[in-house]
Amino acid sequence: MRHVIFNAAVAALLVFAANSLAQDYPVRPVRLVAPTSPGGTSDFLGRLLAQKLSKALGQQVVVENRPGASSMIGADFVAKAAPDGYTLLISPAALAINPSMYAKMPFNTQRDLAPVSLIAEAGNVLVVHPSLPVRSVKELITLAKKKPGSLVAASPGRGGSPHMSAELLKIMAGVDLLIVAYKGGGPGVIALISGEVSLMFTTPPSALVHLRAGKLRALGVTTKTRIPALPDVPTIDEAALPGYEATQWFGLLAPAGTPRPIVDRLYQETVRAVRAADTKERFVIEGLDPVGSKPEEFAVYIHSELNKWAKVIKTAGIKPQGSP
Repeated sequence: MRHVIFNAAVAALLVFAANSLAQDYPVRPVRLVAPTSPGGTSDFLGRLLAQKLSKALGQQVVVENRPGASSMIGADFVAKAAPDGYTLLISPAALAINPSMYAKMPFNTQRDLAPVSLIAEAGNVLVVHPSLPVRSVKELITLAKKKPGSLVAASPGRGGSPHMSAELLKIMAGVDLLIVAYKGGGPGVIALISGEVSLMFTTPPSALVHLRAGKLRALGVTTKTRIPALPDVPTIDEAALPGYEATQWFGLLAPAGTPRPIVDRLYQETVRAVRAADTKERFVIEGLDPVGSKPEEFAVYIHSELNKWAKVIKTAGIKPQGSP
């Protein structure tokens, strides 16, 4: 009986300590790691969120870029950081793709990171060089079937959402495309504009300025519904391949073991930031759809994404590499 009472007392003290910690949190600056280079969507979202959270939390939230290895360098840094709420991660969808792309991971996505909130989603847009004689996804598929292996698609990097969008198109359309990985979305878009490659899946922010200038042509978006930034561009699902969907997403995570009261505080402030009118306006301009999910909802979503892309990667015959 004494043992039971002692355990109950310890549990109560731990809950009290955690609640006290959350009430005081934060007492010093918070580091928000963007696992990509400056200028990318993760970096943009990180800086926007950092500005909002700094005001809400009363402490400066500083964005730190740690790019490399398909975002795994930054994610691994956060996964191994102290679970105290002072080191956070703003992660792209590669977090759920990398486990199937690499035979050895420096961390476990579901075990070592605590989901806080899904911040935003975005469709990738399928763009082609204006010289390519196609004006729809169906025409592109027809051309690819007539000339198997002759069309070259740029990819911002192995294992990212744009790469997986291309692999999913290959599988569902039954076409043979040569996918060439570049060191980021910027170099890939430059290669497409120069005519070095024929097509590319990329994020709307990377494509919009070139679409408006007539340097690229948009054929379709990868989401289930059309996106506000490109209202006249059909989804690939409606244009040619029913059931096609590949979403680029961005979420906030903390190291596993971060006290739940701190996770809840971060979730609440993140949702307020994401749903603010000025934030929504910025998101629409950048082709992003604000979300703001609960931690449990984000955890379920990550699990479903892990399973989905594992199947695509296996079907595509992509062999996992060694350590990144």
